[in-house]
Amino acid sequence: MRSRSIARTATHVTLGLALLAVPATAVAATAAPAHRAAAPAHAAAPAARAAVGLDDPAKKEIAMQLVSSAENSSLDWKAQYQYIEDIGDGRGYTGGIVGFTSGTHDMLELVELYTQRKPDNVLAPYLPALRKVDGGDSHAGLDPNYPKDWRKAAKDPDFRKAQDDERDRVYFNPAVKQGKADGIGVLGQFAYYDAIVMHGDGDEKTSFSSIRKRALAKAKPPAQGGDEKTYLNAFLDARVWAMKQEEAHSDTSRVDTEQRVFLKQGNLDLHTPLNWKVYGDPYHIG
Repeated sequence: MRSRSIARTATHVTLGLALLAVPATAVAATAAPAHRAAAPAHAAAPAARAAVGLDDPAKKEIAMQLVSSAENSSLDWKAQYQYIEDIGDGRGYTGGIVGFTSGTHDMLELVELYTQRKPDNVLAPYLPALRKVDGGDSHAGLDPNYPKDWRKAAKDPDFRKAQDDERDRVYFNPAVKQGKADGIGVLGQFAYYDAIVMHGDGDEKTSFSSIRKRALAKAKPPAQGGDEKTYLNAFLDARVWAMKQEEAHSDTSRVDTEQRVFLKQGNLDLHTPLNWKVYGDPYHIG
């Protein structure tokens, strides 16, 4: 069960075609010791940083684990394909690897994609109900068997692939694309990804685009001649402000004791080892 909600606005970034998920490369991950060792110095040259983005398979695997530590209190993000529950945030059912929700359209799009690829899947009969509850917290037409059937679907490699592809299309790829356009490295691209997963995108004041605009009012990104660390501090400040606008996100440790820690270390490429805390729990990627 998740320790914190994953909530987004109803409007999401969408692209014309679903993109294939980048294969994940395993990264060793274990619970961190209670006392974290001093972080190593990270002094990669800007040119080297630009050569590797968050879409590098090893970096992407790190990103999935970082998000899972905040959303699932676990680094085992692949165990979350089967996750589903109503966490009481007004968005109906939350399920899967990035918390697709029945109230914010992305769960509907996921099941539609799965059904396009595999028409006779166990979730296909729920599509009419998912369309009706989209935009609210109702379970009408979904209870009592939808969670059970979701977990059953999660055993199907085709459904797991659909989750990967929708994660990339709606959240990961747009975040990385914008991050590269802004000239920020792996850490900055991850900060964008984590923000768009939680807040979605659109015109709302707490959406990813609005958070970015708030940061741009304070600092320039490297693509505009600004300093990367200064800009990322401004973005994280804007992110914290957005999180505090909603009670479900009022604990900002995923920024304060995770992303901000890496930034203070100057670890703009998310070089391992990584040590951080979320909600007071320690994590380590070696």
